[in-house]
Amino acid sequence: MYTPENELDLDLRPTQETYDGFQMAYEHFNWQLFSGQLPNCLITLQRKSRSFGYFSPKRFVRQDGKASHEIALNPSYFATRSLEETLSTLVHEQVHLWQDCYATPGRSGYHNRQWVDKMKAIGLHPSSTGRPGGKELGDRMSHYIIEDGPFKRAADDLIKNGFQIEWREPERQRDALVEVGGNGSKIAPRGSRGGKRVRYVCPKCDEYGYSGHNANIACGEHLLRLEPE
Repeated sequence: MYTPENELDLDLRPTQETYDGFQMAYEHFNWQLFSGQLPNCLITLQRKSRSFGYFSPKRFVRQDGKASHEIALNPSYFATRSLEETLSTLVHEQVHLWQDCYATPGRSGYHNRQWVDKMKAIGLHPSSTGRPGGKELGDRMSHYIIEDGPFKRAADDLIKNGFQIEWREPERQRDALVEVGGNGSKIAPRGSRGGKRVRYVCPKCDEYGYSGHNANIACGEHLLRLEPE
């Protein structure tokens, strides 16, 4: 629990506790789901707007010239998603890393059929909405966990053995987050009414549109009201 006292505890090692944990999780899923084929990569925490995480090939280079891929996770969602869901994002990005090393990635940002097949094989079902019924192929892609699939079993084993994310943003700090857009403008945090436009998404497909707060707009294909993202 966050208190002013533990802010000043000189014995705390939040960097080590955070990254040692994710390294352990990476290695666990590497062996359980990828037969140990994946090279280690640099895991970072990045607050990329509207993204749980991302993969960047050969993003870092050491002084001796050796390169490392990057998997980034967004800590803004650690406290609002389950531990299993956060781990599924790590594995989602590990599939991108696998594809970059051993297969043929789609064009920049595109999730192709090969990636879809690998995701399903390890127990994650691609979906543009993060729910059953969403599109499987596309640029912005989420997933949902397949019950009793390989990922689910591997994640359960890891969590049962005591894995947890040691450091998360306290509720009051997370609610106050304001991100900066590409043009330098401020984006209102989730739940705020300060922003001028809101992105609305169809609950059944990946169609979306922008409008003001409390807008009543619908998907023309499914005749469903778009939900604010």
